[in-house]
Amino acid sequence: MGALTIREAQREKDSDAVWAILEPVIRAGETYALDHDLTREQALAYWFSDEHEVFVADDGTQIVGTYFLHPNQKGGGSHVANCGYVTAAAASGKGIARRMCSHSLECAKNRGFQAMQFNFVVKTNARAVRLWESLGFNIVGTLPEAFLHPVHGYTDAYVMYRML
Repeated sequence: MGALTIREAQREKDSDAVWAILEPVIRAGETYALDHDLTREQALAYWFSDEHEVFVADDGTQIVGTYFLHPNQKGGGSHVANCGYVTAAAASGKGIARRMCSHSLECAKNRGFQAMQFNFVVKTNARAVRLWESLGFNIVGTLPEAFLHPVHGYTDAYVMYRML
């Protein structure tokens, strides 16, 4: 893997690579509360929503991760950012998610957000929970049995938060 760069995604140029990263995660149904049978078009419409600012992580040879940034709520809650991150399976464990989250925190701060909130971190996604905590997020709420995991059954989801 070469030097990692994170840049704004270009939907026309990056859709194939983003779909290749999203599809296995959506199909597995273990971390995102999305329908397992979303089509490519539906998944890309969600990810590249007009409300999302989308970024990709490029290792110099290929896109190895993607994330979106947007206000968590409208109006009085629009000062709190929200993000969604996905790393390519082959790049897992190489610090890509950490780099994307660090990048998103800086972007959010530069855009005037005062905090970042993750609304639905699946408890069984222990690596993500540990990573977010190591980057200063705290679990501020637990949603009991809010997620139906395909292997573990009903499991909790966390709301995680940190100030910028």
